[in-house]
Amino acid sequence: MADANWLDRAIGTVAPRAGLRRVLARQSFAALTRGYDGAAKGRRTDGWRAAGTSADAEIAVAGGLLRDRMRDLVRNNPHAAKAVSVLVNNIVGAGIIPRAATGDDRLDAEVNKLWEDWSTRCDADGQLDFFGLQTLACRQMIEAGEVLLRRRPRRPGDGLDVPLQVQLLEADMLDAARNGDLADGGRIVQGIEFDTIGRRRAYWLHAQHPGNTVVSSRLRFDSLAVPAADVLHLYEKQRAQVRGVPWGTPVMRALRDLDDWTQAELVRKKTEACVVGIVLGADEAEQGVAPSVVDADGNRVEQFEPGLIAYARGGKDIKFNQPATTAGVAEWLRAQLHIIAAGFRLPYELLTGDLSQVNYSSIRAGLVEFRRLIDAVQWQIFVPVFCQPVWDWFTAHAWAAGRLRSPTVPVQWSPPRFEAVDPLKDAMADLLAMRSGTMTLAQAIARQGHNPDAVLAEIAAMNAKLDAFGLILDSDPRKVTKTGVMQTADGSGGMFGNA
Repeated sequence: MADANWLDRAIGTVAPRAGLRRVLARQSFAALTRGYDGAAKGRRTDGWRAAGTSADAEIAVAGGLLRDRMRDLVRNNPHAAKAVSVLVNNIVGAGIIPRAATGDDRLDAEVNKLWEDWSTRCDADGQLDFFGLQTLACRQMIEAGEVLLRRRPRRPGDGLDVPLQVQLLEADMLDAARNGDLADGGRIVQGIEFDTIGRRRAYWLHAQHPGNTVVSSRLRFDSLAVPAADVLHLYEKQRAQVRGVPWGTPVMRALRDLDDWTQAELVRKKTEACVVGIVLGADEAEQGVAPSVVDADGNRVEQFEPGLIAYARGGKDIKFNQPATTAGVAEWLRAQLHIIAAGFRLPYELLTGDLSQVNYSSIRAGLVEFRRLIDAVQWQIFVPVFCQPVWDWFTAHAWAAGRLRSPTVPVQWSPPRFEAVDPLKDAMADLLAMRSGTMTLAQAIARQGHNPDAVLAEIAAMNAKLDAFGLILDSDPRKVTKTGVMQTADGSGGMFGNA
């Protein structure tokens, strides 16, 4: 090894003997290894198995099972269902809204109107609009780890102004069994085909869901190559990987164990509550090993019920059941839910709704980091991988249909606003930012999840209507100061100035 030779040369100046040099080199290497406790080997790390496999190799083995287990947890575990719901509501909410940004107000209005009409009919299944597809895609990305969106061009006779629809496909539709090298130098990894320089070329998709139990004339496991230009693959990359994993993967076992513990504790409490007391005999030796309980017909009853008093043979005395108390259950449960919240990257309070341990300052500080996460997911994953490509498909097909003058139209996206913990303080902060020039009015409106052009147009229309009726509202800054004083002709706000 080059490092060992270098070390030999360095030590050789003071230790001419080869044997001594090797001993010193081994000691030095061992000392360097011990510098990282995580790499130490010994009794404390005997059970630690860390494979050096690639992300694709790990996902190929575990991906399908992780997806199935996570779906089962979301169906049956309330904490898993709440975690997915909270993440989707914060990432997408009512929808990430686009608005054309060509700089030409007339053209922008034309494009926005065309998009509004198309987005209500864009779902190939005919059930959701574009914002509904956003919600479903985000949910699948979190719950299943990934989701596919396929472009479906339509014929001019289908009655669409823009002859295009999109179809959302679950990750199971991707043929993960297809792997290997291709004759032209490309390769297929878990159903995704790459060319010779590593670009995605095609997705091998099943004709129907492999888990579908409905009888079909088509083969269940057949798959066809769909050009990558017609497919969007939405997932979070945590390593250099070609497929995603569910977001709740780190805490699947914790969720399952919590379920098991809850059920065991509930059964224990029910069992303790079933027996009120047992009537015992005077002589313990004359009693049976277990109480013999019979019904009115003399048949043995082998199931305890709430409020049951059991009679042992020769019963002459009664001993009442005293259920054991369980101390520290609330603290233990809270600790487990903190672990689960951390695995989903959620604040504990949002996962559980338990606000008993926080005040205004602590909950606000806790939400700051969560909002950074949501911003990163929105602008680094969801908008560039899902929203922007769909917009590009839309403008290209609208141009081909003669509805737009260009196949590309600049766009700005407005994610849903975060609800303020204290709306007044947030509003004052926005006002100070605008007055200091660090934020524009358009940015402040966009942060609220609205289209600035539409809001300003609505304000102008409302002001014109108020002037036509001769009305002056206390909320009109053109006529009234923020303290309720009428503005003078020069805008000085009367004798008290513009307060």
